[in-house]
Amino acid sequence: MTINDYSENFFGRKVINFSVGDTPQPAGADVVYRLVQDWEATETQSELLTEFFSKVPPASVEALVIGAWFESYDSSPQEYLDGLIARRAELPNLKALFVGDMTYEDCEISWITQTSYNALLDAFPQLEVLRIRGSGGLVLEPFKHASLRELVIESGGLPARVIDAVAASELPALKKLELWLGTDEYGFDGDIDTCKRLLAAIDPQRLEVLALRDSEIADEVAVLLASQPWLGKLSLLDLSKGTLGDVGAQALLDSPYLAGLGKLDLSHHYISEPVQAKLRALTFPVVLADAQEEDEYGRFVEVGE
Repeated sequence: MTINDYSENFFGRKVINFSVGDTPQPAGADVVYRLVQDWEATETQSELLTEFFSKVPPASVEALVIGAWFESYDSSPQEYLDGLIARRAELPNLKALFVGDMTYEDCEISWITQTSYNALLDAFPQLEVLRIRGSGGLVLEPFKHASLRELVIESGGLPARVIDAVAASELPALKKLELWLGTDEYGFDGDIDTCKRLLAAIDPQRLEVLALRDSEIADEVAVLLASQPWLGKLSLLDLSKGTLGDVGAQALLDSPYLAGLGKLDLSHHYISEPVQAKLRALTFPVVLADAQEEDEYGRFVEVGE
């Protein structure tokens, strides 16, 4: 399965498109703009960004979404990032950025060409939310950031070097970490030891949300998490979109640390009905939507293309 829909909301606000020639909403509208180029675009990323800021005062922008860019399977969003960095003094209130909000019709998630994000993070110390879709060409070196509270990287296959970079970063404000691990077919070259290093480094007991989604090693991840004393402190544990089956689900059920968990999302799973019944009997909400059946070809993550 692929990504079929654009984000409707980001940073608590409705997302609306902005393309060349568009008229923005009236001043003060509680919206987030998504910059969009179509497959016939003649303007550059820089030109679209310049037009946007000629119509929307930069100082009023608290959140921004970068949607499909021209030939995103072959070109990165570097011009957008460079343009934001060049205007950093004009963007004192930019707190949230989502780069890559596109569907499979624009570009399959594993074909999206990304870029380096360290310069952007350095330029915006006030940034609180960073969401990135696509890991092709994604560069992230260990970094320090005092304000970042949400980091989301969506991918069909996340390289271990990116996971290790997150593990080695200093993020004292981080409350939500969401990584789509994906499959080795699309770029995931880590293993359960990669996840162990991550958990050992990030002080997860201070997190409110931990999401290790879309994983082909979901059973192993669940077994690892079941042994963590801080597990019940989370408001949400999200292992959705992956290949979780009875082994991982039973490990969670048997965990002495599960009590206190706010919510467990296991949607898109391979858990048998008897084990699902045990999960439904837990004292907190458990999402078990989109049950799958393993076939002769095995199990599949939800988003892999």
